[in-house]
Amino acid sequence: MTSAGPRLLGPADVRLLAAELDLRPTRQLGQNFVIDPNTVRRVVRVAALDPDDIVLEVGPGLGSLTLGLLDVVSRVVAVEIDPVLADRLPVTISERAPGRRDRLEALTADALTVTAEDVPGPSPTALVANLPYNVAVPVVLHLLATLPSLRRCLVMVQSEVADRLVAPPGSRTYGTPSVKVAWYASAGRAGAIGRNVFWPAPNVDSGLVRLVHREPPTTTASRADVFRLVDAAFSQRRKTLRAALAGWAGSAPAAEIALRAAAIDPGLRGEALSVRDFARLAEHRPAGVSR
Repeated sequence: MTSAGPRLLGPADVRLLAAELDLRPTRQLGQNFVIDPNTVRRVVRVAALDPDDIVLEVGPGLGSLTLGLLDVVSRVVAVEIDPVLADRLPVTISERAPGRRDRLEALTADALTVTAEDVPGPSPTALVANLPYNVAVPVVLHLLATLPSLRRCLVMVQSEVADRLVAPPGSRTYGTPSVKVAWYASAGRAGAIGRNVFWPAPNVDSGLVRLVHREPPTTTASRADVFRLVDAAFSQRRKTLRAALAGWAGSAPAAEIALRAAAIDPGLRGEALSVRDFARLAEHRPAGVSR
């Protein structure tokens, strides 16, 4: 690594860059740019990256976090949906982090549709990102499914979304995102982020979520089958599993038979089941029921 660190972006720098690009942050793209260098340093520190990690960054925007990441790892693949921002990012890195431009690959793409084949070079080993609030959960789930090389992730998301991603079975915020993320990784909170470190400042606070890869539950059911079951179980949260899974099983009595075969109380609700419970139950779906 080169000795001189990058010049991180502060509030004035971010606004100057935005003015140069005639950029007006849009809620549609979830554009809230980090303007506090100390927050960037904190995120990079908490991510606990190794120098040889290949980091995937989603939504680099003007490059605030990208600059911090390039100071500690050998390669960053930055996926940016806005072509204007994607084109400007390498210039910003060249200007503010001399000697690090060759560590960056700026990819103009939608993170919701990007595939492993779209990512140039070696497969990413870590995801570190300030994710757009409106697509945070779909992006996380898509990338975990598409890029099995990811061993750990640190994502900045809306605080309420962070609660859902890390919720354990039985908690009030436990639901579909909690179960599906648990299929791929163990999840935990890694800190809170105030709204004033962003421009424009959002109306809510943010949270850091750490994900550590683990193997999915052992099951003969496919991931798609398990996820369809999870969707069915939480589609009517207030109903018991016997009632909520009537469509999945073909009828309420058939759902009860499947639940009992999986050693699950039919009177429970979806929030009581772990990802392993769902994986076990998916094996007992009655034959002949339409997928």
